[in-house]
Amino acid sequence: MSRVWEIPVQDSTRVRDVRVAAEHACGHIGLDAHCTAVAALVATELATNLVKHASEGRIVINLTGPSDTRADPRAEAAPCVQITSLDHGPGIRDVPEALRDGFTTAPSSLGAGLGTCLRIARDFDLHSRPGAGTVAVARISPARPPVAASARPAPAYGSARAGGITTSLAHDEYSGDAFAWVRCGSLVTLMLTDGLGHGRKAAEASATAVRELRRNAGLPAADLLRLLHSALGGTRGAAVGVAQLDEATHRLSYAGVGNIGARLRTDEGWQPLISHPGIVGAHFPATVPVQQSSWRPDSLLILHSDGLPGRWSPPQDRGLLDHDPAVTAAVVLRDAGSAASPLRDDTSVAVLVPARASGHP
Repeated sequence: MSRVWEIPVQDSTRVRDVRVAAEHACGHIGLDAHCTAVAALVATELATNLVKHASEGRIVINLTGPSDTRADPRAEAAPCVQITSLDHGPGIRDVPEALRDGFTTAPSSLGAGLGTCLRIARDFDLHSRPGAGTVAVARISPARPPVAASARPAPAYGSARAGGITTSLAHDEYSGDAFAWVRCGSLVTLMLTDGLGHGRKAAEASATAVRELRRNAGLPAADLLRLLHSALGGTRGAAVGVAQLDEATHRLSYAGVGNIGARLRTDEGWQPLISHPGIVGAHFPATVPVQQSSWRPDSLLILHSDGLPGRWSPPQDRGLLDHDPAVTAAVVLRDAGSAASPLRDDTSVAVLVPARASGHP
């Protein structure tokens, strides 16, 4: 189920809470002592940075897969601990310098620095704008044996990347929202689901949808939704959005049932993709329209639950395309709310982007 550890960081007393939450997340999926120590150090450094440089912010810890959709489709058996730091602080004026190992501007810093996070985490990425705040995402998982270059299969397709973030209402340990992605040949499927209500029962509905997605990775979007309707019959039901990218034809398909939002960046700007009214597992529509769109090297797809305000604005920074998709999702989540106007529901944002086009860390 979709476990969430979310800790507001207003002062130094919360740094320990963040570290303990990271250790609990590692224990939840059975990571070893080394991975747990890495997660604890990364979490401590990110929380310390919030205290010293942002005045306040929050850490959100999720269990996710790697962003590279070419990864082993059984990755759910060994998920990553994803640690996300979000703030509306002053931002970082020189990101490359801040990512230099050992760099710090705070005399009482632990001295690890963001550069150490970059070096020891499996994945680490950061986006910052002066005056707008900073988002940092780190993922920790067991190291895998290196594969000799001669043994590595050549990528057959464009290797789209996917990622996201999930939060829960009132910092509940379970979120009714979830997202997941799978690959079957050239077909990449990204799904976002919002179980009805909140808490554990809503999370059970979404977890059922995620399990069925992984068992049926090659089904077309509309057929997958119909299968999910049967599978979720014994649960509260859910709103579900399914986006499928065929990297061989560069076509994107989208179908959704319930209140799942979807926006695709095209040449003409941001195009909404419409979900059909209904509840998967309870009230399924007679027909499920499937929208087709072209997929370009600069395309960006955002799926989100109704936890986001109805008038949220898509990001205009095209530089986000080169960042980890979980960073983009966290920027959307952060900018949709604030300390004065917090999000008032379980909330999930998932992002699909093309293969990395630059050498951004």
